[in-house]
Amino acid sequence: MPLRTLLLTALAMIAFAGNSLLCRLALRETEIDAASFTGVRILSGAAMLWLLLRFRRGDGAPAGNWWSALALFAYAAAFSFAYIRLDAGAGALLLFGAVQVSMLCWGLYRGERLGLWATLGLLLAMAGLVALLLPGASAPPFFSAVLMLLAGVAWGVYSLLGRGVADPLAATAGNFLRAIPFAVVLGLAWLGGMHWDGAGFVYALLSGAVTSGVGYAIWYTALRGLRSLQAASVQLSVPVLTALAGSLLLDEALTLRLALCSVAVLGGIALVLGTRQRG
Repeated sequence: MPLRTLLLTALAMIAFAGNSLLCRLALRETEIDAASFTGVRILSGAAMLWLLLRFRRGDGAPAGNWWSALALFAYAAAFSFAYIRLDAGAGALLLFGAVQVSMLCWGLYRGERLGLWATLGLLLAMAGLVALLLPGASAPPFFSAVLMLLAGVAWGVYSLLGRGVADPLAATAGNFLRAIPFAVVLGLAWLGGMHWDGAGFVYALLSGAVTSGVGYAIWYTALRGLRSLQAASVQLSVPVLTALAGSLLLDEALTLRLALCSVAVLGGIALVLGTRQRG
């Protein structure tokens, strides 16, 4: 892998992990509410992506569609509300696992067939997600965990809707722009519970403009130098990076349950990806 592609890929994975860290930090340490965080993230992400598109092409013509925008908004909103009580590492594992499992299940529904080892890998990943939700002292809050699983399914839908688009950056910019009205509706519905906070606003701004907007642009650039298996496999690092950073920066516990479930989920998905590539 060329050094440039390697560096861009590493930066993109750090950005994706940063989304979880910034959201959890904002909702745990500041007064900003989840609806406001979602709105600022979408608005700043749309602005940054539009600027990047203008800088790259000169005409600034976003693409995308309303169904993708709705899936994007559903992901962002569920993501924010889940992180009110969910640790960054557990949230990233639930999100990533739900994204991959939902996309694999859609493939099965559409007639794709998995071999024995790929099937075992999928079952292992699903078992890891279920085990993380089981009651216990180290279990994440159930409602928050379910919200994050829904966020993962929404992102999986968004990814499926975006497969094969000619210009991913233009499509993402257009989808972020179309998601703004949904964020406004959420803000109006949540008006009585809104709390603004300077630090929280900055974290949401960074999440939208930097770790989302710039992060996606970096990822799309890196994808040009990655094979499909490499692109899918490298994302296995995101929950691990998030859990380690959450432990170091947010003083979150690295529990045995989280470690074992991470091995099951990420190992199972890696097994599916590897066997599908060989097939």
